[in-house]
Amino acid sequence: MAEHRTMQRGALLDAARSLLSEGGTEALTFPALAERTGLARSSVYEYFRSRAAVVEELCAVDFPLWAAEVEAAMARAESPDGKVEAYVRKQLELVGDRRHRAVVAISASELDDGAREKIRAAHGGLVAMIVEALAALGHPRPRLGAMLLQGVVDAAVRRIELGAAEHPTEITEAAVSMALHGATGPDA
Repeated sequence: MAEHRTMQRGALLDAARSLLSEGGTEALTFPALAERTGLARSSVYEYFRSRAAVVEELCAVDFPLWAAEVEAAMARAESPDGKVEAYVRKQLELVGDRRHRAVVAISASELDDGAREKIRAAHGGLVAMIVEALAALGHPRPRLGAMLLQGVVDAAVRRIELGAAEHPTEITEAAVSMALHGATGPDA
């Protein structure tokens, strides 16, 4: 019985990833989850009390995997500059991943304060990964720099997800340049 519930919960989460990937937070509804999984709508409520609970669970499951991929990319880099570049590139590479949609969905307005706080704490762990590299580069306030660097990454993510006029590769290169060289670019 427990194994069946685990499988059903996994199927619901996978369906939620697909719905988020296809249509954003608006597409994530209990009727849509029920249809995708073949469950009765009332059965979906046995697993999750709200859409926010689905998003919170997706973040709890997917964010650590996503963050581990960023961390692994940084670990392969041999210099602080390389770590910064890997931090930016890997996050932007993951934008197309269905798991990323769940992480982006954390801004859904219906999340309660407790869920938002858990997600902020997880996001803080991602930002903490880059603090050491910024300190090694001589940044006078590496924690603040890390938060601002994540702001550049977040802006690039939004630009890619909006289907901006620029190709995602161009957005990624601009974000990496901004991270490594500031607003003036490498030739200043």
